[in-house]
Amino acid sequence: MKKITSVSLGLVFLLLFTSVGISLAAEKATCYNCPPEWADWGSQLKAIKESLGIDVPHDNKNSGQTLSQLIAEKNNPVADVAYFGVTFGILAKEAGVVSPYKPTKWEEIPAGLKDPEGYWFTIHSGTVGLFINKDAIGGKPVPKSWADLLKPIYKGMVGYLDPTSAAVGYTSSIGINIALGGTLDNLTPVIDYFKKLKANQPIVPKQTSYARVISGEIPILFDYDFNAYRGKYKDKANIEFVIPAEGTIMAPYVMTLVKNSPNPNNGKKILDFTLSDKGQAIWANAFLRPVRPSALSPDAAAKFLPASEYARAKFVDYKKMADIQKSFNERYQNEVR
Repeated sequence: MKKITSVSLGLVFLLLFTSVGISLAAEKATCYNCPPEWADWGSQLKAIKESLGIDVPHDNKNSGQTLSQLIAEKNNPVADVAYFGVTFGILAKEAGVVSPYKPTKWEEIPAGLKDPEGYWFTIHSGTVGLFINKDAIGGKPVPKSWADLLKPIYKGMVGYLDPTSAAVGYTSSIGINIALGGTLDNLTPVIDYFKKLKANQPIVPKQTSYARVISGEIPILFDYDFNAYRGKYKDKANIEFVIPAEGTIMAPYVMTLVKNSPNPNNGKKILDFTLSDKGQAIWANAFLRPVRPSALSPDAAAKFLPASEYARAKFVDYKKMADIQKSFNERYQNEVR
């Protein structure tokens, strides 16, 4: 009798342990392209863990690497959610690696900033410009235009992320193209610009390079306003953000639910959280424009450049921008790289 009781108790403990293990495993999720140094994902993931009890590890992919990984893992997905520059979100839908999901607060997202079926939706946006470490430019004048960067005095000082891989690199390219008189049907202005910029030996990394600007390794980087404001207000560096005189574009960043993900319920909870009042406030405090305007507090808004400067930043047809991405990549690789 004692032996049977011991066996029975052992089975009970085993079942309880297994149940707890399943429960613990369920409170995890994987987000591709959620690097802590970009857009303050570090604070967002911490808040997700505190609010939802879901542990999401940091992931330092960029948008292009994320899409490639999702395609490679299509038959055995690892990620639950993914974060992209908008064109990569559109391409992810076309590649069949994401599922539709309309999160809480869906109705507050403007129509042009979400896929009608829910395959992707904007969580925040940034404006492309010049992220400048004033100490690192060695007393030279702060450049005020795209054209300024072609001057020999900035040789070796200008950087931009690889536009064939990183969303910010591609978005910057389209911003330059539009600013210099190009269209989404005519990419020659930006290709010619990059050819000229080669004379100044630009630095072209593939990964987020915030720390390299703060350290002065890259004195001038094509980047978003939110990174520059973070450097200025949070890291107290001698940073200036410039919206070039010729103009630029604004760029939405989107999230998606990965198709056949291992933890879809947790993935949906994370997506809901990014649009919640708390989640949107975290983006706003990181100097991003939350997709829900009510989340941008007066204190956060006061740290942005004046509206008159932002008047030079335009929206574009992001679907078409995604459609021409392959042709841009080919021209850049054949004519610039």
